[in-house]
Amino acid sequence: MATNLNIEHPCVDMFFRYLINERNMSEHTIRNYKADLTQFLNYLKTSGELALFPKDLNHLIIRSFLAELEETGISKRTVARKLASMRSIYKFLLKRNIVQISPLVNIRTPRFEKKLPNYLSIPQVETLINTPETESFIGCRDKTILELLYSAGLRSFELVGLDEEDFRLASASIKIRGKGKKERINPLGSYAISAIEKYLKIKLYQFPKNTRKTAALFVNHRGGRLTTRSIRRILVRYIAEAGLPGDITPHTLRHSFATHLLSKGADLRIVQELLGHENISTTQNYTHLSLTEISKQYYQSHPRANEDNNNPEMSKTA
Repeated sequence: MATNLNIEHPCVDMFFRYLINERNMSEHTIRNYKADLTQFLNYLKTSGELALFPKDLNHLIIRSFLAELEETGISKRTVARKLASMRSIYKFLLKRNIVQISPLVNIRTPRFEKKLPNYLSIPQVETLINTPETESFIGCRDKTILELLYSAGLRSFELVGLDEEDFRLASASIKIRGKGKKERINPLGSYAISAIEKYLKIKLYQFPKNTRKTAALFVNHRGGRLTTRSIRRILVRYIAEAGLPGDITPHTLRHSFATHLLSKGADLRIVQELLGHENISTTQNYTHLSLTEISKQYYQSHPRANEDNNNPEMSKTA
């Protein structure tokens, strides 16, 4: 399916202005919306139906688009995301009275098996965080990055968006700008605080305040703000050095943060606030992981969980 056409449309332009100015969507989310909607409009153009958008499209055209998507072999999860983008623009157009009905009203989102987020064990996290040496600027910076991804449950873009002033030593906390530029304050533990303090001392020596190019907390060797791609490269390096599985991503540390909190009894609503989730249903994905661990511990420990665990002495005295 061709996607290289650059299609402009006043309704689409209006939608993106709304996402940026009123919804404060992140650049990452905006890029996904643009990719999805451009692909849809490209389909309408190549099929000769672009003039029908947005008022005169019907569900049959939508179904044809979805059928063509499926023929390309893309996953049901990706199809669902594209459908969500289309629903969003039509929801916007309905509110603005630009259309009277959405052609997606009777279109069902394809069902797919939800993949539970993977996570690291506590010993694996400790191995990873302790892998960087901390005598050099880069090593100290990288250890602090790994510490914050896990200790504060940060997304990559939240981490690279941190400024020095966001670290608040007096209250042992850090200010985070999440999705939709929504701010939250997360507490920091002693390990994270120690790592940040040591890093800031080395950073001050490396980049005196009067020579700095940016207010960013984490900078590269030239003093510029790190990017999310930089964070991924840093992680790839240390998971290799630590001998950990190669499918670990920055989000794996965030998943580990949530899973470990819940497995230790943290309230779901508190974890929701710490993660910056708008809906608690997103946070509930992690409860499945905790239940798995709880079940494992139950079957390993309880004398009546299975035959292998039964204590014959207990049976005799019962």
